[in-house]
Amino acid sequence: MHQECRISIITINYNGLGDTCSLLDSIASVDSQTEVIVVDNASLEDEASVLASKYPFATVVRSDENLGFAGGNNLGFKHSHGRYVFFVNNDTVFDVNELGELVKRMESSEKTGMVCPKIKFFFDKQSIQFAGYTKLSAITLRNRAIGFAVADHGQYDHAHTTPYAHGAAMLVRREAILRSGLMPECYFLYYEELDWSLMLRRHGYEIWYEPMCTVYHKESQTTGADSPLRTYYMTRNRMLFAKRNVPCPTRFFTLAYLLLVASVKDFVFHVARRRFDLAKATIKGIIDFFRL
Repeated sequence: MHQECRISIITINYNGLGDTCSLLDSIASVDSQTEVIVVDNASLEDEASVLASKYPFATVVRSDENLGFAGGNNLGFKHSHGRYVFFVNNDTVFDVNELGELVKRMESSEKTGMVCPKIKFFFDKQSIQFAGYTKLSAITLRNRAIGFAVADHGQYDHAHTTPYAHGAAMLVRREAILRSGLMPECYFLYYEELDWSLMLRRHGYEIWYEPMCTVYHKESQTTGADSPLRTYYMTRNRMLFAKRNVPCPTRFFTLAYLLLVASVKDFVFHVARRRFDLAKATIKGIIDFFRL
């Protein structure tokens, strides 16, 4: 099967057995040209054994340490054989037969390195989460997900290029990964897919949004929508992203804005809400950025 494998589906499990089982249930009808790889990122319980026993069609790889989002996906890639690799969050469900639409888009041009599906919210299935991205602004690094929180009436059912992939679901050409490099592991959580998108684009690849495949996403099931962990990594990693990707002299102004405006605003907002845990996480994110 390895020699003929066309698609490798890779997902990460971290203390998320219920979500991962729901995902694997939704893709249990994979054909002989599709392999499924689950990376258990050092879950507290032995969830890897449970998954391996319950889903014999999946290859379960257990890591003894939490490698983060990028590290876990990179470990899964090293065990994969597919010409195309579909990285998908474990807190998603989708129709595995629709992956063929992503492959069609990928094979329409050798310049296409990544293809992302339409992503909708699992708990409000008519509401869109992602139909492509706008570009990041030069100084503030702000952008938006096209169609976010908008009811789906087919208005975003046209394929188009997008500057960045969405980390919850992205089909990537193996050749593009081998040429551009693995997902950057310095972030651990958040911003990896934006940085990785730029890595592929610098090697001449395009990123596409393909609406003929839909993935339903249970947003922020792993870290919590308003958790110290998320606040810490978002604070640290947006500055790390700027350091790695914004050219001088713009980088100076971007880092100044993120440090003196965005982070200060976040800190004051958290204190005003008496969320001192989030305020502390903001400060820790700033300090750890300078320690990198």
